[in-house]
Amino acid sequence: MFGLGIPELLLILVIGLVIFGPGKLADSGKALGKSVREFRAAASEKEEPKKIGDSRAEEK
Repeated sequence: MFGLGIPELLLILVIGLVIFGPGKLADSGKALGKSVREFRAAASEKEEPKKIGDSRAEEK
């Protein structure tokens, strides 16, 4: 993953905690996770368009 190991990721996390604080960092993580989920859903929907009467669309 981009040549980053565990020590580098921990250093980035510590710097993020110092700059943003634990509350804002958690909110930023939630927002980032939500954005990634939405992007993946949009990308998979683009690859496989939903048909009328699709069983997955009815489950929501």
